[in-house]
Amino acid sequence: MKIYEVGGAVRDRLLGLAVQDHDYVVVGSTPEQMLAAGFQPVGKDFPVFLHPKTHEEYALARTERKTAAGYKGFVFHTDAEVTLEQDLIRRDLTVNAMARDSDGHIIDPFGGQQDLQAGVFRHVSAAFSEDPVRILRVARFAARFSQPPRVFQVAAETNALMRTMVDAGEVDALVPERVWQEIARGLMEAVPSRMFAVLRECGALQRLLPELDVLWGVPQPPQHHPEIDTGVHVMLVVDYAAQQGYTLPVRLAALLHDLGKGQTDPALWPRHHGHEARSVELVQAICQRLRVPGDCRDLAVMTARDHGNVGRALEMRSASLVDLLMRNDAFRKPERFLEFLLAAECDHFGRTGFEQVPFPQTDFLRAVLQAARQVNAGAIAAQCAEHPAQIPEAVRSARIAAVRALRAELADGAESAEATEKK
Repeated sequence: MKIYEVGGAVRDRLLGLAVQDHDYVVVGSTPEQMLAAGFQPVGKDFPVFLHPKTHEEYALARTERKTAAGYKGFVFHTDAEVTLEQDLIRRDLTVNAMARDSDGHIIDPFGGQQDLQAGVFRHVSAAFSEDPVRILRVARFAARFSQPPRVFQVAAETNALMRTMVDAGEVDALVPERVWQEIARGLMEAVPSRMFAVLRECGALQRLLPELDVLWGVPQPPQHHPEIDTGVHVMLVVDYAAQQGYTLPVRLAALLHDLGKGQTDPALWPRHHGHEARSVELVQAICQRLRVPGDCRDLAVMTARDHGNVGRALEMRSASLVDLLMRNDAFRKPERFLEFLLAAECDHFGRTGFEQVPFPQTDFLRAVLQAARQVNAGAIAAQCAEHPAQIPEAVRSARIAAVRALRAELADGAESAEATEKK
């Protein structure tokens, strides 16, 4: 029995990165021998065992054969005669097909170290084409290794192979949950736009997220740098969200906020009302199709519908501001509303030339929410106990009055500051 560390752990060690997860391959052993050594079986498709002390995963060296479409259509074979190289050749990329023995020696039969130095993602063998999840993994790796000195590019032959896979319909066989899992992980990488660039280049984005893919070539409104198209704008927005370290719901909302622009008349955009309703429909359709979790879906819907109103917040009537809070359930879920403001803010700072332009609307809306929440709805309900039908409007009116008072206070403060500056 010989044990090797494999995969991403070896890759990251060579890159000088912290190793998060350790994977091991066991050569020259059988399931019975692993059990006798105290390992606990956990694998369903092929023998994987947990170490009795560290609980890390150890997989028996295996070969596999494609038997059906999709990423589940494989038959695996393991026995003591399967070699390390036979195991490694079935892996996705050369940079992930290296092993490290107990003495620290690197086993690299497919040129992974050379591709690491060159910053290239290259498939190990034709077996790559048998698993469409690998297209998503390559795209996700591109989003992770996307900053100097580790900016990786997809090898031309690998991109061509991925396009062939897309044309053959392999991507269409992916289950929605796996697509979402990989997209979500890619959104949480350093530069998410690189993931979508790789998916676009091989044609996979058009199959997986056609609502997003169509945005490339759609111009921005005149006031928002029409020289770049909406697809480029959306990528700048989602990368800004990543730079700020925002949560997955915020990053997904940033990604999907402008979908309606790909399917509406640009003449309807200036006040944004034309595309936002369609954006909501498209966001809901994507989230249903990919089985997106509710927290991500809800924030994306809110942002698609109302991010334009955040931009107009300083001009809106106090009643409209309260309605904005109520429509987005801000009184019951204030933290989610604050995340919505972050997503809307990304839309502003994610425009070329707007990176340093102030956006006071979000701070203003935070103050509006705080003022409106100070209204004692319970006390108002008690006062209206004999006329319960009047309670909702009475509470709304009190909140509007609180917002008006806030605006008056802010106006007085601005006038005072201006007068001080003139002195």
